[in-house]
Amino acid sequence: MKENVWNTYSDEDMEMIDALIQGYKFFLDNGKTERECVRQMISTARQYGYVSLEEVLRGGHLLRHGSKIYAQTKGKAVMFVNIGLFPMEEGMNILGAHIDSPRLDLKQNPLYEDTELAYMDTHYYGGIKKYQWVALPLALHGTIVKKDGSHVEINIGEDENDPVFGVSDLLIHLSAKQLEKKAAVVVEGENLDILVGSRPLKDSDTKDKVKANILKLLKDKYDIEEEDFISGEIEVVPAGKARDFGLDRSMVMSYGQDDRVCAYTSLMAMLALDDVVRTSVAIFVDKEEIRSVGASSMGSKFFENTIAEILNAMGKLNDITLRRTLANSKMLSSDVCAAYDPAFSSVFEKNNTAYFGHGVVFNKYTGARGKSGSNDAGAEYVARIRRVMDDSKVAYQVSEMGRVDAGGGNTIAWIPAAYDMDVIDCGVPVLSMHAPWEITSKSDIYEAEKCYEAFLKTKDWI
Repeated sequence: MKENVWNTYSDEDMEMIDALIQGYKFFLDNGKTERECVRQMISTARQYGYVSLEEVLRGGHLLRHGSKIYAQTKGKAVMFVNIGLFPMEEGMNILGAHIDSPRLDLKQNPLYEDTELAYMDTHYYGGIKKYQWVALPLALHGTIVKKDGSHVEINIGEDENDPVFGVSDLLIHLSAKQLEKKAAVVVEGENLDILVGSRPLKDSDTKDKVKANILKLLKDKYDIEEEDFISGEIEVVPAGKARDFGLDRSMVMSYGQDDRVCAYTSLMAMLALDDVVRTSVAIFVDKEEIRSVGASSMGSKFFENTIAEILNAMGKLNDITLRRTLANSKMLSSDVCAAYDPAFSSVFEKNNTAYFGHGVVFNKYTGARGKSGSNDAGAEYVARIRRVMDDSKVAYQVSEMGRVDAGGGNTIAWIPAAYDMDVIDCGVPVLSMHAPWEITSKSDIYEAEKCYEAFLKTKDWI
């Protein structure tokens, strides 16, 4: 094991860590959904001179070396491009992270009443331990689109004066049979309904008076009807802010660090660069937690189509140029990795695992059992990555997700690899990954930003 990187930091490093983490916690607090993340990213990037690709195309402008543009799709995925000195067909340096996180989603017909209690029905999103989502304060974030096309933004539970919501749990005194169940079914998916009210609407002739009162409150505050939930995207997430973790404040605890920790550091690395030699790209996508399906995911044509539009706006688009641009590109799939946890040491193999305080993590391959579903990065690319990291004095480590037969997971890496580009997974180690509250090390976050910046600056890959 390499030296703990905390031992190497100067006072200047510590100041830079503090500044990075303050910005990161603000990003987490204000980006608990994909749409919130995209809005934040675009707002920040515009301050650094990035302009919308739509504006460029509408104005009939040509793109050239030094142009900084962004494109978004569905309000839930966004990419930023800084056009370099070298021709794009010689390849780009690409960072790719996802901004969706495991959670509960409201169903399309969520609201109901049972024995004078009002509930909202949910469908969990991504891989969660369902029992972790009971008896904790939850908030509602999202968007409802009405039939006239207007958007209603929902954010309830974050302000200290807001109410919160939650899933009730069975009291220990009556839990004898529940405690005999396997953890996977202690709490079942259809029982993850959030309690939202208990006060009946006075002087109402309706049968479900508590439900009626909830609908009245929603109508009064948001001007929405029950039917409007049909075209809503409301996410149920842990209520509360990102916090320093540990007496020494060396860690961060927050919801959604998988994978917003890599998204934020990738964005900061992208914005730190002005004039680049190879075109640099940072793309942030949705739906990784459900296997990268759908129009706002890495599995969509959004990435490829945007690159084609950029080449066209440079007067260089043809099929072979697009193919060469993609095939000659290099990418870091910026995604988190499981950190070694001494409390659960049996699922880790100590020589091939990630440790807190030892830097950014490279996973040559992910997948599960026999590398199934893995992008296995080539040895030549890994060797070049090693040199870039060492030359830039970036603390890094290599890891697998866990013991070979213990399980595994996938990232977006295999999707861009289909273009014949070199891709490797690279991110921050996380404790309690996919739990409502995840933990990361500030030092590893700092090293990740340094890593991503060094990668984007790389001029040649020979």
